[in-house]
Amino acid sequence: MALQEELKTQGDFLFKNRSYLPLLILGIGLSVYIHTEYFEIEAPETWFSESFEYICLGISLLGLFIRIFTVGHTPKNTSGRNTNDGQLADELNSTGIYSVVRHPLYLGNFFIWLGVAMLTENAWFSIAFVFFYAFYYERIMYAEENFLRNKFGQTYLDWAENVPAFVPSFKNYARPKYSFSIKKVLKKEKNGLCAIFLLFWIFDLVGDFVEKEPFEFEMGFWFYSAIITTVIYLILKVMKKRKLLDETNR
Repeated sequence: MALQEELKTQGDFLFKNRSYLPLLILGIGLSVYIHTEYFEIEAPETWFSESFEYICLGISLLGLFIRIFTVGHTPKNTSGRNTNDGQLADELNSTGIYSVVRHPLYLGNFFIWLGVAMLTENAWFSIAFVFFYAFYYERIMYAEENFLRNKFGQTYLDWAENVPAFVPSFKNYARPKYSFSIKKVLKKEKNGLCAIFLLFWIFDLVGDFVEKEPFEFEMGFWFYSAIITTVIYLILKVMKKRKLLDETNR
């Protein structure tokens, strides 16, 4: 198989199975975090160490914000979190954030998972995550761009020539073609906020389990944040099932 076809095949496979990447990162990350906490050398507390978890949270929330802004301004029938139907695109998105970067959803995912990777407090794991993410999503982006090129032809090539794939450039920013749809965001991204706070709570719980003897279950900020965002997720899931979040034609 020629390299071009092989990259496309790999990209299509990874696109359909990209939901499993977070599980892989979580499993390895928790193992690294347990090792780091268990063998941690005690050091004086500083403002940075005390605020580190919140810095990581800010990075993850930045990624979620990028996804929300992207999804809120997109038309129907574009690839989002779907995995079973393959690539979808009734039209080429070229305004709003898509005039800044070609793959904003993957950029958002990067920051979400970078924040989680940094929770391990292991610089080498965070660096390894960046390289792994680049390797993994490069193939997905290749497959997606191959699909768009075949469907939209020269229109796609003209757009791609002026818009970078992953590192944003604001020099050609164009206002979004579609108005922001809060219903679409709540329907498509309802699990994002919940997932972030659940993961941060899990890391906090694991850290306490490793560090404290005997272990004491604490109901602090991360616990209550996880509970609140989970309740919000369940409410939105019920609303989606009852079609209260269905969009009007855009």
